[in-house]
Amino acid sequence: MKKITDERLILKNLKSIRGAYTIQTLGILGILGYDWITRGSEAVFESPLWFIFIVSTTAGLFFSMDISVSHETPKRTPKKSLGISTIIIALISIAVGIFVSFSSKSDSINGLIVGGVLFIVVLIPYIYLYYLRTKQQD
Repeated sequence: MKKITDERLILKNLKSIRGAYTIQTLGILGILGYDWITRGSEAVFESPLWFIFIVSTTAGLFFSMDISVSHETPKRTPKKSLGISTIIIALISIAVGIFVSFSSKSDSINGLIVGGVLFIVVLIPYIYLYYLRTKQQD
């Protein structure tokens, strides 16, 4: 099988893949919406389709980050951007942790766990962006 070198055909192939992904996502959302209406929100979150939806959306966002980094102009160093992002994420995570720990049904351990998980989950994409930006500079 020969590799496609014509840019028009590559673009057409990418548009076909994007269309198939869109149809798949709309189908998953339709099924989850039907489950939500007929069986409630607990059934939606227990469904394997929910997991597939979350994983495919996350993968799509990470793939689009690569394209975004390729098109941005280098304003700052990647290390400085990661440092600023880490500080902001830490402040937001601390604030959320404090709010959770002061809520009526929570204690300080819950606030610590929620703040820590939020920090890690939000920091992962920024570390990936840092990796992409340093790779682009090399």
